[in-house]
Amino acid sequence: MGEVNSRVFNWTGPAGLPHFAGIDDGDLKAAFDAALALHSAEIDRIAGDPAPPDYNNTIVALETSGDELQRVSAIFWNRAGAHSNDTIQSLEREIAPKLARHYSSIAMNEGLFARIDRLWDTRAELELGAEAARVLERHWKGFVRAGAKLKPQDQSRLATINEELAGLGAKFSQNVLADEKSWFLGLSSDTDLEGIPDFLRDAMAAAARERGLSEPYAVTLSRSIIEPFLTFSERRDLREQAFTAWISRGDNGNETDNSETVSRILELRAQKARLLGYTNFAELKLDDTMAKTPEAVNSLLMKVWDRALLRARKEEDDIASLIAEEGHNHCVAAWDWRHYSEKLRARKFDFSEAELKPYLQLEKIIEACFSVANRLFGLTARERSDIEAYHPDVRVFEIFDESGRRIGLFLGDYFARASKRSGAWMSSFQSQHRLGDGQAPIIYNVMNFAKPPEGKPALLSLDDARTLFHEFGHALHGLLSDVDHPSVSGTSVSRDFVELPSQLYEHWLTVPEILQTYAVHHETGKAIPPELLEKVLAARNFNGGFAAIEYTASALVDMAFHTSGSIEDPLQFEEEKLAELGMPKAIVMRHRTPHFLHVFSGDGYSAGYYSYMWSEVLDADAFSAFEETGDVFHDETATRLHQHIYSAGGSIDPEETYVAFRGKMPDAGAMLKKKGLATTVGT
Repeated sequence: MGEVNSRVFNWTGPAGLPHFAGIDDGDLKAAFDAALALHSAEIDRIAGDPAPPDYNNTIVALETSGDELQRVSAIFWNRAGAHSNDTIQSLEREIAPKLARHYSSIAMNEGLFARIDRLWDTRAELELGAEAARVLERHWKGFVRAGAKLKPQDQSRLATINEELAGLGAKFSQNVLADEKSWFLGLSSDTDLEGIPDFLRDAMAAAARERGLSEPYAVTLSRSIIEPFLTFSERRDLREQAFTAWISRGDNGNETDNSETVSRILELRAQKARLLGYTNFAELKLDDTMAKTPEAVNSLLMKVWDRALLRARKEEDDIASLIAEEGHNHCVAAWDWRHYSEKLRARKFDFSEAELKPYLQLEKIIEACFSVANRLFGLTARERSDIEAYHPDVRVFEIFDESGRRIGLFLGDYFARASKRSGAWMSSFQSQHRLGDGQAPIIYNVMNFAKPPEGKPALLSLDDARTLFHEFGHALHGLLSDVDHPSVSGTSVSRDFVELPSQLYEHWLTVPEILQTYAVHHETGKAIPPELLEKVLAARNFNGGFAAIEYTASALVDMAFHTSGSIEDPLQFEEEKLAELGMPKAIVMRHRTPHFLHVFSGDGYSAGYYSYMWSEVLDADAFSAFEETGDVFHDETATRLHQHIYSAGGSIDPEETYVAFRGKMPDAGAMLKKKGLATTVGT
């Protein structure tokens, strides 16, 4: 088994963090082996308890088991996503199937399920509180969905499927990371840099230095570089080269190609669904969500798709006219859209992203996030620059409530690096709960903003700033959690509810007084001019057809994959589905299948990418609750938001807790209005 470094399990670092520097990557394999054995022994004790099952000796015992496994997993998955290397990737390929096998054995432990089943059958007699009753229900349903009621041979097959799926998910994500890490476009001449603003030149120079290139500038596949490059570069040939590499991650016909991996994942998911009595995998995944059925999901998505398609066609016509006006005779290609739509925005609203960006300093947007949290929920943040985190770029903040009590830690990991997978996400080293000794949350956000040269501020796009607010909304969901049980803490809610706190929080970024206060020019220190702010707010829905098509296409393809069973050629299926929908040739899915990490690096968002839009229906309506009062920081509304949305976790049914906040369930009207799609083009 190997000698176990006790620092993996005993977090005695500052403020209750692990001693990151004292834990080597090589320590984690032995730690996993030890933690898995300890957890298995705990499960055996619970299952074999001679005392009759009761809530404490079964459910509470389950909830408080596996502490060592939780700790080593938290450290490992943080490194796998945010600071990976060959050692971590090798262990991931080994540990992902091993963990799947471990949890399958728990779900199929006959003695353990018999105790839970007995409690479920007698739940009316147990006199449980609302949260405990919800926890019991989730455990029982979770065990059933994991195969507890299957015949032994079917349980064995399901465990094998889960194990293989875990390995395939690890392989998929590592292939995407490899493609992102290996590709770059080195640039040198002034001609290469035509149209590139200073902030992007700085980011490209930093990327070239990080990679040790001979060229002074590099385009990489980090979204914070590739998207502005596609927006500002006047070199159409270079835009095409970069765009092709970006959309071809996992689709290069080499050892990192993900086509066969996706096909096998879909086949296994279909088998899993049938074993558990569902027609397809989407029905299995949606069974415990607000949407409930694929039909409900597709109904919402198509409601947006039809409106967005009309708008996108008009946007494409406008771009084609501008291309012709410039004297070119090429059609609108996918590598043209961002470039020419930015020119159109500059013409229509008399400002460009390059003009806005100097006012969006990372440091000030972080301050804005904390300020909104203070005004809504009474929170304050104090940075601890003396605490060493898992990477030198990571910043640590103590979070205090309005009484001055420290409620948790927040870590911000903001800059792109080659060891980090793309995208942005929230996760935790530990979640809040009150069982046993209880624990305070330790939450972190990971971004991929371009790191500026030494001594210069990091400047964000408006989309970057929204991403920061979005992920901090998730962080608040974890930090404000106020529950007894870890299994319903923070973001442990149904997939199509989990994006509500994050997407809702985005609304406060563009509240005028927030931008007036925190959008400050990095050189002059002056606040954003009122006329520029007015233009920014007026342009919020510009290019909205493109944005809606780009996202909704990904969600519709995800749902089609998981209602169709086995698919031999997923890329051909993607192409056929998009043709059936009438996908404009000049727009590409936000996440093409070969690098759709949400859906294929694990099953978290599989048959669930729609959830961003489902939550968008909720978040648009929830922000309307503030707007209706005439005060977007209205105290009573903020108190209800805190109590029923951010603090409740999964302790209450999502519909019930949303109604407790809002008084009713919403329809899609507010969301369509927010997107500028409430009416079709020309009506």
